[in-house]
Amino acid sequence: MKLKFLGTGTSQGVPVIGCTCEVCTSQNPKDNRFRSSVMISTEENKKILIDCGPDFRQQMLLNHENTIDIALITHEHNDHVIGLDDMRPLIFKSGKNMPIYCYPRVGHEIKNRFPYAFADERYPGAPAFDLHEIENEPFTVLDTEITPIEVIHFKITVFGYKFKNMAYITDAGFISDTEKEKLKNLDVLVLNCIRKFDPHPAHFILPDVIKLFEELKPKKLFLTHISHHLGLHDVEDKQLPLGMHLAYDGLEINF
Repeated sequence: MKLKFLGTGTSQGVPVIGCTCEVCTSQNPKDNRFRSSVMISTEENKKILIDCGPDFRQQMLLNHENTIDIALITHEHNDHVIGLDDMRPLIFKSGKNMPIYCYPRVGHEIKNRFPYAFADERYPGAPAFDLHEIENEPFTVLDTEITPIEVIHFKITVFGYKFKNMAYITDAGFISDTEKEKLKNLDVLVLNCIRKFDPHPAHFILPDVIKLFEELKPKKLFLTHISHHLGLHDVEDKQLPLGMHLAYDGLEINF
């Protein structure tokens, strides 16, 4: 299986509008970050999208991706769902509704934000979604077992997702001991890391991630959901502990 980072940035993206810091003005493409999202390719080359933010259209075009079989949504914040309307060309091409898997609360929010996708009589140009509500239990789709990982983002629950011996977690500030058991000794772990310093009420910062790396002991850990406050990619990546890496848009990982 393969994971491709379509976006590795925070809700504002990088560069941030109006910011002139060294990261936002960097000429290194690895310092340009779309809103966080990944594409999972299964062993049968089925495509599983995790999150669909405002950069979805550009992410698909730049990565030459033209199909999605299902979408997994981590939570309902706009930087993770507001691009769902841009799935229309894929839905029209396939002639089928797009299956979306998410927590029940998230499904309710998607219906509220895109009511025209669920209308009994839809406008001919509207998208069409099939919502599949999931709980914190493994499920199988596309011949692939997927294990949700329940984490806390400020005051709401968010799902990370585990495939084989790889787990992807974004927008987390706390992981319970029970959920950590699912994350021990992985081949690959992806964790959000918003900045280097100053505790954040909803996200891990670098010292938190280093502590989790030492506790969970994955073979490799990649940082995502990165803000401009974390620093320049080529500088900060070299300073991370062995086995830890900054992810960047377009990076592919086999697992």
